[in-house]
Amino acid sequence: MIPVTQPFLPPRIEYEEYLEGIWQRNWLTNDGELVRELETKLKEILQVSNMLFVANGTLALQLAIKALGIKGEVLTTPFSYVATTSSIVWEGCTPIFVDILPDYTIDPKLIEEAITPKTSAILATHVYGIPCQVEEIQRIADKHNLKVIYDGAHAFGVKVKGKSIFEYGDISTCSFHATKLYQTIEGGAVFTKDKSLFKKLGYLRNFGHDGFDRFNGVGINAKNSEFHAAMGLANLKYLEEIMLKRKDQFMFYHKRLSHLAVSLILLENLTSFNYSYFPIQFQSEEELLKVKAKLEDNKIGSRRYFYPSLNKLDYVAGQVPLAESISKRVLCIPLFHALTYPDQQFICDLLTESLK
Repeated sequence: MIPVTQPFLPPRIEYEEYLEGIWQRNWLTNDGELVRELETKLKEILQVSNMLFVANGTLALQLAIKALGIKGEVLTTPFSYVATTSSIVWEGCTPIFVDILPDYTIDPKLIEEAITPKTSAILATHVYGIPCQVEEIQRIADKHNLKVIYDGAHAFGVKVKGKSIFEYGDISTCSFHATKLYQTIEGGAVFTKDKSLFKKLGYLRNFGHDGFDRFNGVGINAKNSEFHAAMGLANLKYLEEIMLKRKDQFMFYHKRLSHLAVSLILLENLTSFNYSYFPIQFQSEEELLKVKAKLEDNKIGSRRYFYPSLNKLDYVAGQVPLAESISKRVLCIPLFHALTYPDQQFICDLLTESLK
């Protein structure tokens, strides 16, 4: 069986070296030495102003909404993972869906048309690591006095005009889940350029603690452990190798599938990309289902990422025709570090055969 994704794991002995230190210190969580080391190193690698390592990417979104004091309506994308929408609802806000562009990201023109007196923020996703139109979104936000949060779960290492994608918006988030390009088993991060906002996020992450027996507002437990930080630190040594291998695999697919009557990510439109996923957009849902069945018959995993369009969840509503159409026709095929070129060629052959 070839899975659709698989975590990169460092050599076990290198991870165990970090575990030895954990056992010696007997400090497992609560802002431990390895968590602080990971935050420092990731700030340097990603070239960001401020960063907090948190338990997961979903909590990162919830912290962002809470830290910014967002109420009322939040304009957001229907083409993302469910956590983007559920975090808005969980924090007592109302998601208002804005349709997407053909490149899968939210349409800024439609954002401006959707603004009402109840609108307080924009929460957009850098889908598959493809940057949103961040400058245009910021122009709209400034014009209408709105906060901007970016769900950058897929966007590790991506830049816009030479600057980290996480430096845009009031707060940006990322996921370090096991399925991601860079993983800490479970984990995520919040980023902000605003020092006072960064301090507030720190309180929110740890129950509101401002010292051992003082509290600054209401917080939750969004901390992460030394064991997760250890995995993150062990993986940093291989980060360049991981990203280069992913690019090679992505380009292998792109070259061998570009002759098919499908839509692939337009690389010429991207100045920086991390090659996290390989989505294929088919001409119809019937074609997608045919290909998916063919892959399954040959023990190859694939994923309808993202399906259904989030406006189809039973606790929200909205009409977004392009997102609904695309969500029915997009399939992600296997892409992970240990995937071999013969396996990729086999997958390409099956796709070509299915679409004859």
